[in-house]
Order: sequence, then C-alpha cells, then structure tokens
Amino acid sequence: MRIAFYAPMKPPTATQPSGDRRMARALMAALRRAGHEVGLASRFRSRDGAGDPERQRRLRARGERIAERLIARYRSGAAPAPELWFTYHLYYKAPDWIGPAVSRALGVPYVVAEASHAPKRAGGGWAIGHDGAEAAIRAADRIVCINSADAPCLLPLVGRDARLEFVRPFIDAAPFARAARDRAAAAMPSEIPLLIAVAMMRQGDKLASYALLAAALRRIAGRPWRLAVVGDGPARPAVEAAMAPLGPGRVRFLGERPAKAMPGLLADADLFVWPAIREAYGMALLEAQAAGLPVVAGDTGGVPDIVRHGETGLLAPVGDEAAFADAVAALLSDPARRRRMGNAAARNAAADHSLDAAARELDRIVTTVGRRRAA
Repeated sequence: MRIAFYAPMKPPTATQPSGDRRMARALMAALRRAGHEVGLASRFRSRDGAGDPERQRRLRARGERIAERLIARYRSGAAPAPELWFTYHLYYKAPDWIGPAVSRALGVPYVVAEASHAPKRAGGGWAIGHDGAEAAIRAADRIVCINSADAPCLLPLVGRDARLEFVRPFIDAAPFARAARDRAAAAMPSEIPLLIAVAMMRQGDKLASYALLAAALRRIAGRPWRLAVVGDGPARPAVEAAMAPLGPGRVRFLGERPAKAMPGLLADADLFVWPAIREAYGMALLEAQAAGLPVVAGDTGGVPDIVRHGETGLLAPVGDEAAFADAVAALLSDPARRRRMGNAAARNAAADHSLDAAARELDRIVTTVGRRRAA
C-alpha cells in the first residue's frame, strides 16, 4: 500500500534529536518493514507552543494551502496519490490541518497515531488548535494508541468501537540486544555501579526531571555509584549546577551522542535512572531495557506500558525524590536482582516492543482499514 506519512509536531527529518523524532522514524520503518511504500507528505510543523490564537490562525491557513497543493498534485498525476494517509502525534499544540482534507478529497483512509485530546483546552489560547485536533480525531478511520494514558480522553470522541487500536511503543531492538550480548561475553562486571540517564536538556519537564534526579542521588551520596549523562541543550548549565553537589568526578557529562553510539553506551551501564516527569512513555527507557538494563523511573503517563514494575525495573511515584532514591538504592544493593531485571527487560523489549512486532500490528491495522474503505 502507498502511504503518505506526516508528523505535525516534528518531522522525522528534523535535525534536533528527540523521542518524538525517533518514534516518527520508527513508525515509518515499521510500515516499510511490513512491505508498504511510505513517503513523507510534508515537513510542515503546525506547533504553537505559546497559545497564540493569531499564530494558530496563520498555521491553519498555511496547512490548508499545503493540503490544496497536495490534492492538486495527486489529482494531476504529478505525484503518485497515496492509498492511505498516516499522521503521527497530533494534539492541541500541533493539530493536523492537512491529512483530513487530503484524505477526504482523495477518498482514502485517514489513520492517526499517538493522538491526544485535552478537553480543558476547549477555550482559551489554544482553542483553535484544540478544535483542529478534535476534528481530525473524529475524522480518523483508525486511531493507533501508543500511550495508553491517552485512551480515556479519546474514547468520548470515537466511542467504544474498533476505531481505537493499541500498539505498544517500539524500537529496532536488535542493535541494543547485540550490545548487551557483547558486554555479557566480555564478562567485566563494574566494581562501582554505573548509572546512566539519557535526555535532552531543556527547560520544563526535562529540567525538572534532571533536578529531581540530582536531589534523589544526593540522598544516597554515601553509596558507591557513578553517573553518566547523555544529552545536551540550552538547559545544560542548570543541569550541571543541579548535579554539582554530588561531588567532583562522580558525574560524567557525555553530551549529545549519535544514535549508533547509544547501544554500546547503554550496555556498558548497570542501571538506567530517569524520573520521567510528565513523560509520554520515554523511548530512552525502552532502549535501555533492550540493552539489558533494569530501569528506575517515575510512574507516569505511558511509562508503565514499557517498564514492568518489579520485573524489568522499579517505578516510583512521579515527583517523589525520596521514593526514587529508595528504588535506586534497593537495586544498587542487590546486583543479582539487577541482573535478573536486566535479562527480563531485554526479553520483554525483544518480544513485545520490537520493530517486527510493531510491523505486524501496523500492517494488520492499515490493511484492514484499507480493505474496508475499498469495500
């Protein structure tokens, strides 16, 4: 099937790394793995982070013009017309002004993944974006729910019918599994456990998570551990300041690293730590588990979808630095439990969160909706 792919929040071609970009690329890869022809329909970003109605009106008008141009190109034969439109990650700050119009004009199915609905945004600064996102969700033939926490607010829009489908968050787990096997074969256990955190450094929830991580680690500063931090961004000075009380030489800032380096970096560590404040689900949490690492994370959003508490890691009440510190301390004190959890994490990632598993589920969804529309 020929599929037009679009990500209004951030295109998969964006230069700045993020979990959003990784998931967009992973969805395209999974659809291609299933045998579909996937092309990026537009790089247009509809995001308004400030709640500016005038900016939302301009973005809506631009999106509508892009939709008109695409419809004309497809109808004229200047570009092969898609047989299905697939939009990833739309919500009130980044509605889809293109996909519904193109799908309606061409008579092809409209599928969305990781859509979220926020009723409290029905009025106020994001009212235009809210209404646009709601209209797109209502128009969708299928909604692929990657974060289970989105479902309660989506159900009133779609009803309790087959339009809502669940696909677990996923990655290409193979490189991480190879790195884990290589480390196991080397048989070089760490004398001092190495903790690792991977996240962008920006204001807001990411900085809040870094601050809580630093505060939690201060509570267990008397224990032996080291911390590696992978990530960079405008909030790096604030992150470094938060970590400074942990002592010189205890925290290594590795900066931004290319994707190909991540399996080795994760496999070399002993425990992944991330408070995950208001995290959707956290691709880095999934990558860490695929590399055989147990995880300590905040119990929020879709994080429980990928971290099995007590089996592949420990979840602490989100925002509770004392509980987070206790969870880290518990696993620092028990290397055998860490190994058991790490092995379980790797098995879980390979079985339930792999590219192949997602390819099968997505193929079933788009093929089914395509056949029903054709009928």
